[in-house]
Amino acid sequence: MQASQRKSAGLGLALVSAFAFGGSGVAAKPLIEAGLDPLHVVWLRATGAALVLLPVAWRHRALVTRRPALLAGFGLLAVAGVQACYFAAISRIPVGVAMLVEYLAPALVLGWVRFVQRRPVSRSAAVGVVLAVAGLACVVQVWSGLTFDAVGLLLALCAAFCQVGYFILSDHGGDGEDPADPIGVIAYGLLVGAALLTAVALPWNLDWGVLAASTDMNGMRVPAALLVGWLVLVATVAAYLTGVLSVRRLSPQVAGVVACLEAVIACVLAWVLLGEHLSVPQILGGAVVLTGAFIAQRSTPKEASPTPVAGAGAGANTGASEADAEVGADAAGEAEAGRELAGGSRSA
Repeated sequence: MQASQRKSAGLGLALVSAFAFGGSGVAAKPLIEAGLDPLHVVWLRATGAALVLLPVAWRHRALVTRRPALLAGFGLLAVAGVQACYFAAISRIPVGVAMLVEYLAPALVLGWVRFVQRRPVSRSAAVGVVLAVAGLACVVQVWSGLTFDAVGLLLALCAAFCQVGYFILSDHGGDGEDPADPIGVIAYGLLVGAALLTAVALPWNLDWGVLAASTDMNGMRVPAALLVGWLVLVATVAAYLTGVLSVRRLSPQVAGVVACLEAVIACVLAWVLLGEHLSVPQILGGAVVLTGAFIAQRSTPKEASPTPVAGAGAGANTGASEADAEVGADAAGEAEAGRELAGGSRSA
């Protein structure tokens, strides 16, 4: 009974995380259309969340000396890079399209494994990549000569590449005898990201008057401060924390399935709240992208082992070596932090 309750709680947390992450673009786009620079919106989101999680960062302050490279990489890629590119993309193209382009990341991870690490990939992984690319062609309607802004599509693709960097960092997050706590990494990643964005976004030039007014959301007037509060408290703090906690209660495979709902939620919310309609070919293409991304994510290969053992799998985006049962169990334990970080990897 306890195991069943644990899984039910994990599923609920995963759904909350997917909904929270999926609503970030819908909250950000009206702010951008009201006159805020996309970088300023990202700065507000990251800085606000970093301040909320300051007590968490203090509790895990030992990470600063133990894993400085991991924290810096997480802040640069998973916080500043993904969010800046994604918000810049949705200022030029529909939210749903940008989200679906970003979901090429699992397929791109396989490209890293195959061509950079020179490790073989499975046939199902190759199928996943082909499906993701074919679905993307439908989403952007290539037969019409790319009807969307090319710069916007490029920015969305940059967000996908930043996600790849995040996945690679997650793979190393559980290395060593004392793996990094994922919640601490998230807190410091937001602090690092906020610091980087402060230097780039120059927030002292932000039009603060926009935040004191209301913004238009498909004909509705919504207070800008309410949208900022949603971005900080729901789409960032709650989204990351519930994502991490859900993976601790679910298998990475199940969490990965639920995570795919994020793109669906983003498209539906953009349709309902922003009036951004997708055509039938785009909807079908989006379904193919998500299917390919899911297959690719599940098919990330593990390193070869001389003695097969059970229970040493590292999840959707990690791999652990297996020499015997004891080593396999240790490797699985060390990879847990990487798996838990993956629960909060969606920054869009």
